[in-house]
Amino acid sequence: MDQPLSYIHPEAKIGKNVTISPFVTIHDNVEIGEGTWIASNVTIMEGARIGKNCKIFPGAVISAIPQDLKFAGEETTTEIGNNTTIREFVTINRGTKAYNKTVVGNNCLLMAYVHVAHDCVIKDNCILANGATLAGHIIIDDFAIIGGLSAVHQFVNIGKHTMISGGSLVRKDVPPFTKAARDPLSYVGVNSIGLRRRGYDNKQINAIQDVYRVLYLKRYNVSKALSIIETELPASAERDEIISFINKSQRGIMKGYNSSEK
Repeated sequence: MDQPLSYIHPEAKIGKNVTISPFVTIHDNVEIGEGTWIASNVTIMEGARIGKNCKIFPGAVISAIPQDLKFAGEETTTEIGNNTTIREFVTINRGTKAYNKTVVGNNCLLMAYVHVAHDCVIKDNCILANGATLAGHIIIDDFAIIGGLSAVHQFVNIGKHTMISGGSLVRKDVPPFTKAARDPLSYVGVNSIGLRRRGYDNKQINAIQDVYRVLYLKRYNVSKALSIIETELPASAERDEIISFINKSQRGIMKGYNSSEK
């Protein structure tokens, strides 16, 4: 662990078998779990809580203060789970007094130049491709994939098992199990390939497709569609997940794809 060409604050808590490369800076009030590998020129600032067996590549800056003018120096954290990979020049800002922390879950991959702003929560097994940018207070659920160079508006929620096309502007919530593309961002189908890879069977996938046919293809308004889904489609964990997500949406959900639009 000792690396004479790096600066490690004496109060930082470094686990066993952590590799720290030259020119790394680790500030006070930092905890790093065992087996994590930290490449050259990484900066880990106050409030970082990094799990076990993570990989952090050159130029990443973890737990810098928020780019939020309301931030007043309060003590907050950035929490990163186990087995997560953070590629070159990723920036992750710590939380504010709103949520007190920014979270990246277990088994995530944040590719080069990703930015995660204050108070975001990225749950487990998510992938953010190169240059994806998250504003503050965003929640991304398990197994979501965000395409490269996408920009996500503050307070947006992105459901589990979603796949968002590269270069997207994500201004509305993206319901679970869907694929999203076009501008403005629109529903373009169920993420059936991703679901099959994660063990969903045809019956489950067909049930999800039935829900989204009513919601997006029948041209009902959202409240009418939800009423039909609840009363006419059989109950399932996936159906209820979709209903719950939409009912909790504060920004509204993305629109449906209209093939007549240019």
